[in-house]
Amino acid sequence: MNYNRLGKTDIKVSEIGFGAWAIALDWWGKKIEEDEAKRMLKKAYDLGINFFETGDMYGKGKSERLIGEVFEGMRDEVVISTKYGYDFEGVDQIGHSELPQKFDAEFTKKALKNSLERLRTDRLDMYGLHNPKLAHIRDDSIFDVLDGFVSDEVITTYQVALGPAIGWTQEGMEAMERQNLGAVQTVYNILEQTPGNELMKKAEERNVGVLVRVPEASGILTGKVNADTKIDEKDHRSVRKGEWIKASLKKVEQLRPIAERNGLGITELAIKFITTKKGFASVFPTMISEEEIADYSAMSEGRYISASDMAEIEELYNTWPAYELKATPQAG
Repeated sequence: MNYNRLGKTDIKVSEIGFGAWAIALDWWGKKIEEDEAKRMLKKAYDLGINFFETGDMYGKGKSERLIGEVFEGMRDEVVISTKYGYDFEGVDQIGHSELPQKFDAEFTKKALKNSLERLRTDRLDMYGLHNPKLAHIRDDSIFDVLDGFVSDEVITTYQVALGPAIGWTQEGMEAMERQNLGAVQTVYNILEQTPGNELMKKAEERNVGVLVRVPEASGILTGKVNADTKIDEKDHRSVRKGEWIKASLKKVEQLRPIAERNGLGITELAIKFITTKKGFASVFPTMISEEEIADYSAMSEGRYISASDMAEIEELYNTWPAYELKATPQAG
């Protein structure tokens, strides 16, 4: 397993990280029972994954609790990051509709206290804003509280997780101006490089780490989703429409010669494309079994994509039609 420095911090994170939302929510076609979730966390650690990224809203604290139980007494051996911003108490977590958001000082302090208790620790390597809007990014009072946590050594750094959909360019660019920000997190993959390429360029300049989610393009790059796939409405991938799937499959065929000349499958090419990028810190494949954890971990073995092949991928990408990006309305 290879490790990268997380932005301007001294934290070293595995380039394959464990995004722990799927162990608490059945949004990826599988409900993972707690015993299996704990085995998955242990398997990841045994294979060299040291970076566990979660959020308090995942299963209303369930994901955090599982991480806390598995790694109790091992605090110095793992890097733990969680996020806050959704007021999920007293609200049913149904489907993928966004819950009410809060980032005020009182809510933030309470959220951090609750997360620390569930994670069974007195400190976090990283805390994060979960899908903030542009007004939140520009609100100094929010970051004053987070900077206070850094000064008090309750957290080492903080991140801004951009989303929920792909886009949010301005939010990411402005967030990187914050002094103690260690990372931004975004949807990014070989088929959907906008705005990730722009964010990574600035991240390199600002010494910020980019954390990548949805690297498999919702299953297109793993072969789990094809033109005949029927996706349940509860599944997180249900936002992907048939036209997008068909167009994406054609793009995959254009990429296949590059993968084959490197002795790689499409999934491996997709992951190595990300890990080769400058500004990148860690990628969170959606992993729902111990076997998938082993497969993805094996992709961090030191080989990267050559500059000429990266240039060819860029040229291909530039021939593909642009797609719709989401953002806070006032971002313009």
